[in-house]
Amino acid sequence: MDTEKIRCPWPKGKAADILYHDNEWGVPLHDDRKLFEFIVLDGFQAGLSWTTILRKRENFRKAFDDFDALKISNYDNDKIQSLLNDAGIIRNKLKINATIGNARSFLETQKEFGSFDKYIWQFTGAKTIQNNWTSNSQIPVSTAESDAMSKDMKKRGFKFAGTTICYAFMQAAGMVNDHLTACFRHEEVKQQH
Repeated sequence: MDTEKIRCPWPKGKAADILYHDNEWGVPLHDDRKLFEFIVLDGFQAGLSWTTILRKRENFRKAFDDFDALKISNYDNDKIQSLLNDAGIIRNKLKINATIGNARSFLETQKEFGSFDKYIWQFTGAKTIQNNWTSNSQIPVSTAESDAMSKDMKKRGFKFAGTTICYAFMQAAGMVNDHLTACFRHEEVKQQH
């Protein structure tokens, strides 16, 4: 891990954050299971730091059957109770129940559009929005696109799908390139659209 490279300031030298920043954040994502993973993780992140989520990511992966939406959509009360007892994840009943409901909404949306990828990328015209920010303070917490996504997802029954969470999802899924222009990843990600 090269710490000499110029990066966005948010990883703050934390190994897991740097790894995520350097390899995943902003990379255009078209795999339905990975897209669902970020819906789950971004929902759990509400009110918490992304660092907390990254630290527990492997535990989430194990606890939620590798983010298999079909399996999650069928979770029963026993499974919910075991998740509430799992110290490796965020034990929030609202967020756990929302994840199960979101799995169902995800599967319905997937069925309607043929893939969740096809559905979600429509909000950016099926391409990455290339931003050219020079400082963190310029990066918005929401945009017209995340507003539209949030409104539509809520209509489809998704929970924890406010515009700010949707924008964080767009950043994670590479629907927007919010790497600062000085960051070594800005150009690399730009080439991957």
